[in-house]
Amino acid sequence: MNQSAVTTSPLSDGVRKALEVSLRGVEELLPQDEWAKKLARSESTGKPLRIKLGLDPTAPDIHIGHTVVLNKMRQLQDLGHQVIFLIGDFTTLIGDPSGRNSTRPPLTPEQIKFNAETYYAQAAKVLDPARTEIRYNSEWCDALGARGMIQLSAKYTVARMMERNDFHQRFTDGSSISLHEFLYPLLQGYDSVALKSDLELGGTDQKFNLLMGRHLQQEYGQEPQCVLTMPLLVGLDGVDKMSKSKNNYIGITEDANTMFAKVLSISDTLMWDWYTLLSFRSLDEIAALKAEVAAGRNPKDAKVALAKEITARFHSAAAADAAEQDFINRSKGGVPDDIPDVALSGAPLGIGALLKQANLAPSTSEANRLIDGGGVRVDGGVVSDKGLKLEAGTYVVQVGKRKFARVALG
Repeated sequence: MNQSAVTTSPLSDGVRKALEVSLRGVEELLPQDEWAKKLARSESTGKPLRIKLGLDPTAPDIHIGHTVVLNKMRQLQDLGHQVIFLIGDFTTLIGDPSGRNSTRPPLTPEQIKFNAETYYAQAAKVLDPARTEIRYNSEWCDALGARGMIQLSAKYTVARMMERNDFHQRFTDGSSISLHEFLYPLLQGYDSVALKSDLELGGTDQKFNLLMGRHLQQEYGQEPQCVLTMPLLVGLDGVDKMSKSKNNYIGITEDANTMFAKVLSISDTLMWDWYTLLSFRSLDEIAALKAEVAAGRNPKDAKVALAKEITARFHSAAAADAAEQDFINRSKGGVPDDIPDVALSGAPLGIGALLKQANLAPSTSEANRLIDGGGVRVDGGVVSDKGLKLEAGTYVVQVGKRKFARVALG
């Protein structure tokens, strides 16, 4: 993105710095000149800008890909602005059609309530809870009623709605589009009216909905919000966006050891994108670190620093240190300090059955596959015999690099 001067009047150092923070890692900031003017006005009046992020509680937990926008919120929060964490409990009843090629099945009110209860607790690991306004869009959407919904629908045309890529594609393909799906972008836009938002954040797939907020604010006589979109975080595989369905994700509720190890598994190239989008280090610090690696420093040092930062954010600095030590122990073939104790009976017990009963393999057939691949160790020795039977005693059993159990077999 072009980050050149965006207003005819000179910007103060404070506004220039705020603009630089705003632009870090973003896909688009629209319109950039309006945002600079809002920042300048905020600086001169001392009145914080209102920055909105809406999330529909479609699932009970989130992964670090979701935190890319939360990180941006935190950066703007640290500049002194008011951030609004909006839980779309009403819009979730509709189901966001963004990027979908079929009607999305809506969740029940019970599912939405369950998911919403955990959403903010997880987001608070990134945002400062003391400086975050939490709202639910059922506050104003329920109050609209049938009359208000008709009046809102009159403020946008079907022709413009059909310009939206996913609606246009589905119509062209002959796929069904339900009328209630047209309400989703209208209601998301109306959220910006209700909250008098100055800036709304979202992923690149939300651009149409975010611009709807600008349109509706103008319709209701408000100054239109600016729109900031963030790129979708590439997952562990370095190819696709982070997604649970692709199993290339890091859940923010995962244990510290797993989180640390997963960050270390990403490629050296992907690491720098993650630094820009996930780290709270300044761009100057990241550039200096990148220059050191280019000059010969081991890139693993930079990756360890990133893994510790991310792990500490969702756990603690002490947990991040312990996760680093655990990773070192595993890489040297050592046994972690904290492994589960499992008591089993039936000695002598076949190794396949033992792995299954100790929850180290989902089935005996999978256990046999792991043995064939050389992925099973007992007391440090690789198991190659699928017919092995263990007598009564205590064994440290390892599967792969990360699964351990201390098995007391009787």
